[in-house]
Amino acid sequence: MATISNTTGLAPIVQGRIRVALIGCNHRTAPVELRERVAFTSEQALDAADGLRRQGILEEAVVLSTCNRSELYGVPADPAAAVTDAMEDFLTSYHRVPRADLTGRIYRWVGPDAVRHLFRVAAGLDSMLLGEAEILGQLRAAYGQALEHGATGPVLNRAFQGALEVGKRVRAETEVGARPMSVALAGVKLAERVFGSLKGRAALIVGAGAVAEQVVEHLRNRGIGRVRVVNRSPERAAELAQQIGGEAVPWESLAGALGAPDIIVTSVSATEPILTRAMLERALAAREDKPIFVVDLGVPRNVAAEAAGLYNLYLYNIDDLGEIVEQNKRAREAEIPRAEAIIAEHVAKFETWRATLEAGSILDDLRSRFREHREILLRERLAEMKHLSPEEHERLASITEELIERVLDDPAQRLRKNQSMRSHLGAIEALRHLFGLDDSGEKSRK
Repeated sequence: MATISNTTGLAPIVQGRIRVALIGCNHRTAPVELRERVAFTSEQALDAADGLRRQGILEEAVVLSTCNRSELYGVPADPAAAVTDAMEDFLTSYHRVPRADLTGRIYRWVGPDAVRHLFRVAAGLDSMLLGEAEILGQLRAAYGQALEHGATGPVLNRAFQGALEVGKRVRAETEVGARPMSVALAGVKLAERVFGSLKGRAALIVGAGAVAEQVVEHLRNRGIGRVRVVNRSPERAAELAQQIGGEAVPWESLAGALGAPDIIVTSVSATEPILTRAMLERALAAREDKPIFVVDLGVPRNVAAEAAGLYNLYLYNIDDLGEIVEQNKRAREAEIPRAEAIIAEHVAKFETWRATLEAGSILDDLRSRFREHREILLRERLAEMKHLSPEEHERLASITEELIERVLDDPAQRLRKNQSMRSHLGAIEALRHLFGLDDSGEKSRK
């Protein structure tokens, strides 16, 4: 399994104080058996974002979890900390996964590389299915709920809004999004390889979310016969079934419904399998061992792994779509350089914006440092000048405050007017270090 190199270990003076950090694993670095162990439900994603901030690891946090990836994005609370180590400790602790199980499976990015990765995810370049349609919506949903929950701040807001813009541009300006491929379509194509034509076949859709809706649409386009939909929400099951002229089945009748269909597609958010080996064994017996084709699109998996050994059960999970993935990639990979150029443009925009924040923050810190020394100096000198009146004390304080503002006014004007100067983050950090404004510098002297 491939591993991805990382950019951790760089000194804060190079990386800057305001930076994005991420850790994660995806379909390239971890099999579904591991991905499902570190997957987050929507509720868990918000709980984890709260935990990362409550423990002082991150100031801002977004958790993105899909069938192909689990990723933690954030802005470090301490710029000098080994933040990706702390994030990995949190991930393994949260899911009770031994850290050794994730060795070589986790990627880490900090700074511009983290932003670039986020933008590539939004563009569909990091997906199993190149240019897939679902990921942009999933990213928008993850960011939207974190924003509404109050887990984000100015840095992640800017980064994720930039990512959404990148995703739209790549799909509008390149052919990466042409002939859209999705996990749902790949599953249906796999069914066609097993059965040939799907005309007249019976299907059972377990789940009624966005992926299930796409499956239904693709089945309808292929002239599928009878379709039944099972979902925890009976209203949603009825709504989806109506779209294809099918039938909604109560959730509690799931086991009894398994014997009728030739094709079962599952896409349910659940922490445990909803279809067990015993359930499928009974379904095959009811069909007198006529084959059943099952596509499990859930992560965590919806079908118990041990069911794979059953005779006449053709069970595929999301990692079994390899050949279809490769065909899809070959059709679109010529467009990747154009998409990467859009991403590079937006990474540069984000870095310029971030540099502006960095530059503004150093002026604020210098102002605070000058005022601190001014207060000490005035206290010392005015104690020796007992002949001065309170009004004269005020006057001296006002003059010295004006001096500070005059000293900092020219640099502030230059930063506002000179865009190239704002991009010199290394020089800005060196200046911060020179004046003893960075935490790492203070700690190293103690």
